[in-house]
Amino acid sequence: MALISESWPVAHVANAHARPGAPIGPRQLAVLNAEAFSDAWREITSWPGYAPTPLRRLDGLAAAAGVGRLWYKDESGRFGLGSFKALGGAYAVLRLLTGELSRHGHAGVTAADLLAGRHREAVAEITVTCATDGNHGRSVAWGAQQFGCRCIIYIHATVSEARRDAIARYGAEVIRVAGTYDDAVRQAARDAEAEGRFVVSDTSYPGYTEVPRDVMQGYTVMVEEALRQLPADEPPTHIFIQGGVGGLAAAVCAHFWLRTGGQRPWLVVVEPDQAACLFESARAGEPTVVHGGLDTIMAGLACGEVSLLAWEVLDEGADDFLTVPDGAAEECMRLLADGVGGDAPVVAGESAVAGLAGTLLALARPELAAALGLGPGSRVLLFGSEGDTDPELYARIVGRSAAAVRRAA
Repeated sequence: MALISESWPVAHVANAHARPGAPIGPRQLAVLNAEAFSDAWREITSWPGYAPTPLRRLDGLAAAAGVGRLWYKDESGRFGLGSFKALGGAYAVLRLLTGELSRHGHAGVTAADLLAGRHREAVAEITVTCATDGNHGRSVAWGAQQFGCRCIIYIHATVSEARRDAIARYGAEVIRVAGTYDDAVRQAARDAEAEGRFVVSDTSYPGYTEVPRDVMQGYTVMVEEALRQLPADEPPTHIFIQGGVGGLAAAVCAHFWLRTGGQRPWLVVVEPDQAACLFESARAGEPTVVHGGLDTIMAGLACGEVSLLAWEVLDEGADDFLTVPDGAAEECMRLLADGVGGDAPVVAGESAVAGLAGTLLALARPELAAALGLGPGSRVLLFGSEGDTDPELYARIVGRSAAAVRRAA
C-alpha cells in the first residue's frame, strides 16, 4: 500500500550547472562562509532559551518508503516561534541594530547589552520592517521586541488571520496589502525608503544583499546542529529541501558543502507546483520570475521571485529540482501526524513537508528514483521547517489539533 497517492503529478529538472564532487567555490563562499557561520553560531547559541531542536529518526517511515534511513530535523519548537525562521530574522535584526549603533559611536554593543536595555533610547528610534508570509515576519517581530526597536510587518492578501495575529503578538504593526508575497516585498521596500525604515528581508535583490546574507547565515545554525546530531558512520546520501525564495535551501546546501566538501549529499530542492520560481530558474539556467496568484497552502513557499544571493549557491550546488502539488503536502502532514511503523507522531506544518512529499513521490516513480540515485541504501535528511504555525489550518488538514497529535506521541 502506497504511503501517499502515487497519482499526484511531480515535475523534475536536473540542474545542468551542478558541480557534484567539487569543493565549494568562491562564488558560494562570497555568500556563506566559515567565519560568518562562527559569528552566527557564537551569538545565537548564547541567547536565552536556545536549545538544539531534535533530529528525529523515522525508521518506520523509512522502511515503508523503501530507503535505509530517514531523518527529520524538527523545527516546530525553535525559540517558541514554531519555525526555523526564528534563527534568521532575529539574528539579522541584531546585526542591523549593532551595526547602526556602531555607526553612531556605540561600538562593541552585544545582544546581552540590548537585552539588558542598554542603549534603549537609541534603539527605540530605529524601525525595522519586512514582508512575510508568516514565519519570517514573526521572527523579525520577535527580534525587534527582544532587542527594543520598532517593527512594521507587511503581509499579502492570502496570509491567514492566525498568522497575522501571531506576528502582532510580538508588538509589531501589521499592514496587509493586495497581491502576492512579492508585491508585499516591493511595498515594504518603497515605504521603508520613504519613511527611513530598515528592511530586514529574507530575500535579496539588486542593491540589497547584506541583511539577507545575515538571515541565511542564521539558518546555518540549524544545519550545524543536524550535522552534529547525525551518526558519523551514517551520513545522509540525500537532502530533500523546501524551496521558497531559496534562502533555506541555499543555507543547507552551502553549509553541508563547506563542512563535507566533495562528499556532500545529493541536494534536491522541492517546491509547490503553483509557486516554483527555483524550478523554472533551473530550467531556464538563470533567475526567472513566476507570475500568477502563487496559490498554494504551503504559504512559506508561495514565492515567485528567486533570492539572488540564494541563487549564487543553488545554481551550482543544487543537483535537482522537483515540484509537488498541495494534495501531496496534505497527505504528508497526516502521515507524520499518524506515525508509521512505530514512529512517534510529528507535528509538521504545510511548508515543512515539501521535502518529504518530493521524496515519496520520487520513490514511487522508478525512473525518477534512478535519476536521483534513490534506493534501498539511501539515507535521506529532511528539514521540518515549521510546526502548526496556522493552528486552524493544521487542524482542518490533519483532522485534529497539534496538541492532540503531541499527546499521542
